[in-house]
Amino acid sequence: MSLDMSPTTPKPSEEKIGARPTGNGGPYSAQSQLGAHAPTTQRVGASLPFSDERHLLAHHWLVEEAYILDAQNYEDWLDLLAEDIHYLMPVRVTTALSAGYDAAPGMAHFDENKYSLSRRVARFVTEHAWTEDPPSRLRHYVTNVRTFATTDPDELIVDSAVLLYRSRGDVREAAVISAGREDLLRRDGSQWLLARRTILVDDSVLRTQNLAVFL
Repeated sequence: MSLDMSPTTPKPSEEKIGARPTGNGGPYSAQSQLGAHAPTTQRVGASLPFSDERHLLAHHWLVEEAYILDAQNYEDWLDLLAEDIHYLMPVRVTTALSAGYDAAPGMAHFDENKYSLSRRVARFVTEHAWTEDPPSRLRHYVTNVRTFATTDPDELIVDSAVLLYRSRGDVREAAVISAGREDLLRRDGSQWLLARRTILVDDSVLRTQNLAVFL
């Protein structure tokens, strides 16, 4: 597939704590334990039109990923991740508008690289994966997708909203997690890989038994 992704002049990004994610997840990656290795590609310009081939490609990638996560084919999911991936889900806090931050510094539900994600996946096939035995029933709903060009024609930044419905067992109520995501997709030969994901949940307190799943 031939894509015309000519770079445009980047706009200055907001760097203050609590700003919306831009570049390497705004301030969130910079404050994380593994943020030093995070790719720092920045978005440029306005979001691409829905008819743009690059947007259609990115949207299709997210939908395919959602089906892989729903099926819990985590080995296949690992194949979609770049070697230098940073997978970050900060702990949100509720503060006054003037506080200037909305996440707890240095705290995260996920702060992962490719190796730590692979160890999480490896644990699922052991006898110690009691949090997912029996496995959860999952459904990822992905919407509000916006795609941005970058200064690198082989990279795209993609915003999306995700709603995870998770049911496990026959007694407890199902859990629902709502979040926004900023992803960096990178072309590697004939495929696209996830090189960065910043997940901003919409709750300060997660109403789920554990986080033995991925968003």
